[in-house]
Amino acid sequence: MALLAGLLVSLPVAMAIGPVAVPPTVVAEVVGHHLVGWPDSQDWTAVQDAIVWQIRMPRVLLGVVVGAGLAVAGTALQAMVRNILADPYILGITSGASTGAAASILFGIGASLGASTLTGSAFVGAAAASIVVFALARSRGQVTSTRLLLAGVSVGYVLSATTSFLIFASDDQEGARAVLFWLLGSLSFARWSELFLAAAVVVFSTATFILWGRRFDAVAIGDATARALGVHPDRFRVKALVVVSLCIGGVVSVSGGIGFVGLIVPHVARLCVGGVHRRVVPVAALLGALFLIWADVAARVVFSPRELPLGIVTAVLGTPFLFVLVRRHQAAAPT
Repeated sequence: MALLAGLLVSLPVAMAIGPVAVPPTVVAEVVGHHLVGWPDSQDWTAVQDAIVWQIRMPRVLLGVVVGAGLAVAGTALQAMVRNILADPYILGITSGASTGAAASILFGIGASLGASTLTGSAFVGAAAASIVVFALARSRGQVTSTRLLLAGVSVGYVLSATTSFLIFASDDQEGARAVLFWLLGSLSFARWSELFLAAAVVVFSTATFILWGRRFDAVAIGDATARALGVHPDRFRVKALVVVSLCIGGVVSVSGGIGFVGLIVPHVARLCVGGVHRRVVPVAALLGALFLIWADVAARVVFSPRELPLGIVTAVLGTPFLFVLVRRHQAAAPT
């Protein structure tokens, strides 16, 4: 409840902060006017209305969606592959989205998608990467955690090299800078139409992971234990891989590559509520949303009016948590 209350308070405050300050009371009035028609009298300017409703509100809500999506995907991956360092980058799906976005920006591939060219191309790249990872990891109808991990890392390296080659092969210097900015992540592309689709994907994925909580608990312990509890680990990994790929592809296609959220937040959630995934998943979603909202606020205001790529901010904020995690495991390791 405390996390939910913190999230509800953070939403209007984050909408008020930016290069152009808007009082929180004005934010509440603008949002209320657009949603329920109250208040009737308009005491704010047209510029404030546009800033809040057209720019900051979809951006802050997209931060909620992307942060929650990356956090729950990281939680699921760490259980699937039984690796504390697993995150959305590990399956190569983020790299696939980056390759699709780079091809779209630099060479106009996917232009038939219209206004959603960048988002659509990134999602197609993420989907293609997940299919290749699945094909490589599957052997005799089984998908083990080791093969899944190796396939994801291999595909990720190949696609990262492909993205770098696309930047190298292009003569579009402005496009190359746009690709680099997108690779580091940003919520500046937020639009209402893209927000609704990404939100639907994240809500579906989060609900599915909560329902599968006991299966994640079993698989995280080990395949032998999972089988003893009636869970077929290989079949379950296939199902979980599909949902994880959908979740990662959906959020990365609208935000670019944002690191550390899917790596760090699941560990913080486990410190808060233990290792039972039915509790870990919703807590991770709330923590991820809160973390990304305020990381984006920092990205907007630290070097205002210039905007920092969001991936830089999450790396700076997430690195201390990673150091703490390493120290904890060193202390727990047998001597």
